[in-house]
Amino acid sequence: MATHSEPVDILVDDEHIAGTFLTPPTKLPGVLFVHGWGGSQERDLTRARGIAGLGCICLSFDLRGHALTLAQQQTVTREQNLNDLLAAYDLLAQHPHIDPSAIAVVGTSYGGYLAALLTALRPVRWLAMRVPALYRDDDWMVPKRQLDRDILNQLRGRRVTPEENRALAACAEFRGDVLLVESEFDHLVPHATIMSYRAAFHQTHSLTHRIILGADHGLTSESCQKTYTDILVGWATEMVVGGRLGRLQSPVA
Repeated sequence: MATHSEPVDILVDDEHIAGTFLTPPTKLPGVLFVHGWGGSQERDLTRARGIAGLGCICLSFDLRGHALTLAQQQTVTREQNLNDLLAAYDLLAQHPHIDPSAIAVVGTSYGGYLAALLTALRPVRWLAMRVPALYRDDDWMVPKRQLDRDILNQLRGRRVTPEENRALAACAEFRGDVLLVESEFDHLVPHATIMSYRAAFHQTHSLTHRIILGADHGLTSESCQKTYTDILVGWATEMVVGGRLGRLQSPVA
């Protein structure tokens, strides 16, 4: 989104000189944060504040089955949580100061999986995924807590194609910019899952893949938390702020 320029006439000492006003767009980019399973929006708030400082409107929220609705965790389904995400997206997109064509989604683990599904249902320009989980299309309406962990581990331990998975199929159609962040020592989302996602993103405008060395799935180390924050804010600065200035980003390996 290029800045708006307006020529002006400046009166000085009974003479006229030319000037130009440059103003930012009247609408701002929006950023939606989606936490992982068993988490909450609390950890996202610090990063959201940093990205809001770039001139973005950020929204974080708690999926059903978490925080104040923790009692529902035994029964909540992926269908319900996807509906939560859709409702949060629609609320952000309807904000009077949001540019609906400039919305980023930042998802972690289960939230990354839901974010991938969202891209097939709503316009998303930028997609950031940290350790995105992967689930079978089967048992969609079964409560998430009842999904077979052994079957999930088998799925995540092999290369999965977009033809056999709804989330990866959405990634294969995505044409925006992507940040994919992996943890070196992740016991829940192994390297094979990350590579399934990476291989699916074959039509993106750009793809940035980063591995946080020494990190586990939950980033329990404070240094790993800081590393991820630096990666995310740096990428958001390049993508979101660069997009507002009308610059094009070249693909990043």
